[in-house]
Amino acid sequence: MSEVLELNRERLRDFPLPYHPDDSDKEGRGRLLVVAGSRELAGAALLAGIGALRAGAGKLQIATAASIAVPLAIAVPEARVIGVEETEEGCLAADAVERMIGWCEGAQAILLGPGLQHGPPLDAMLDGLLAASLDRPLVLDAAVLGSLAPRAETLKAWKGGVALLPHSREMARLLDCEAEEVEADPLAAVRRAAGTFGAVAMVKGQYSHIVHPDGRAFRFEGGGVGLATSGSGDTLAGIVAGLCARGADPLTAVLWGIYLHGEAGRRVSARVGRIGFLARELLDEIPGLLPE
Repeated sequence: MSEVLELNRERLRDFPLPYHPDDSDKEGRGRLLVVAGSRELAGAALLAGIGALRAGAGKLQIATAASIAVPLAIAVPEARVIGVEETEEGCLAADAVERMIGWCEGAQAILLGPGLQHGPPLDAMLDGLLAASLDRPLVLDAAVLGSLAPRAETLKAWKGGVALLPHSREMARLLDCEAEEVEADPLAAVRRAAGTFGAVAMVKGQYSHIVHPDGRAFRFEGGGVGLATSGSGDTLAGIVAGLCARGADPLTAVLWGIYLHGEAGRRVSARVGRIGFLARELLDEIPGLLPE
């Protein structure tokens, strides 16, 4: 079993991000499709989308519930916001799958999950996406994580690489175990998830653990208790997906995403306070944390 490496600025030198020269344009930094948000959780799509842009993604598309598409487009004028039909329960309708596959084919990376609602329509959407097995990174978070356990083998076949971003309760659902088991040995849980799903997996906490399917393992001392706040995970998902859109592989994107998210938490804590800051306050810190 491989040694667990500390994730810090020096370690990230082994995982350089794609370089974008001054004469490059937004097409060179990739297009990201974010499938996120619902009537009750519109903010999740907003935080994830802005997180991706702050991480340097060139173009942003957000597929979201039709009922929130217009206000979301006004809140994030930098994005193309696509309204998707909804069920009565507020889920994205399953019959939107074919349209979504077309949007995915035109993107360099895909983020699925923040602010979506559990239910059969989400399962159908996930099945349709996984069947396409596209050659681009797929970042999965929040509601969609609860649908992955019976789809492990299909997920392994995804050509572009997968990143899973659960907290301990979501990891427990992934592994069909109790959250206390994950919290007692988070590294063992992440190793199991990485092997089971063939994905770069992590679990968030005071110490975040990250494992690649090949066994490489990393640990990051978190950015402080203030990061345990509503919307924080959505910002992390957006940052990771934005880095993937720029051309980073899933492991590089997850390592940088966790580091940037944690360091942003430290900076905001020093300026605002140890707890009580908002997830949206993390976002403005990200560009300044990225190296030249």
